[in-house]
Amino acid sequence: MDSAEQASGEKRVQAMLIEPLLRQGLAKPSTLTKAGFEEMQAGLRERLAYMSELSLSALAEQVAANPGGKAGDRFPIAVKILEWAAEIQPPSDDGSPLLRAVFANGIGQEALRDGWAPELRFWLKQNRRWPNAFVANQLREQARDNQRRLTVIEENLAADRMVSDADLAFRQRRRAAMGKCETIARLAEAEQ
Repeated sequence: MDSAEQASGEKRVQAMLIEPLLRQGLAKPSTLTKAGFEEMQAGLRERLAYMSELSLSALAEQVAANPGGKAGDRFPIAVKILEWAAEIQPPSDDGSPLLRAVFANGIGQEALRDGWAPELRFWLKQNRRWPNAFVANQLREQARDNQRRLTVIEENLAADRMVSDADLAFRQRRRAAMGKCETIARLAEAEQ
């Protein structure tokens, strides 16, 4: 998303999500200062700029139906709103800043080179934190069976042997997953 799209998306979030909720009377969470609430709104605008008007309207409806606070008159915390947003309209697959940073780093480059990038990408999307050495070792292990299966499929295709539809579908999914990881790495490289 370029800067013009980002700015347009942030205006859309303000108009379709934040302003309607404020008009309905939802107040800042009691755990936040006024400045903290403004920062939360800015973060929501930035992180949800990818969403369509329809998805933002659906999210506004869900937030309004599930307010925070003891009296049910407060904005839910940002993490809850972001969870709901991801369920309604997941972010595009071009990678979050975390995904891009990991794939620009040595661990991501190793994963691409050694074939365990899809497992790394899946783990990052589930856990949203930087992988340590222990996690990397686990992901390498998880990837071994998938890499072995792909190697056997490729060998069978090269030798003109019969390959099942399930194996062909697996090969296609694995290649697509690697392609997404490579795209994320290219985008990260372009940003540096």
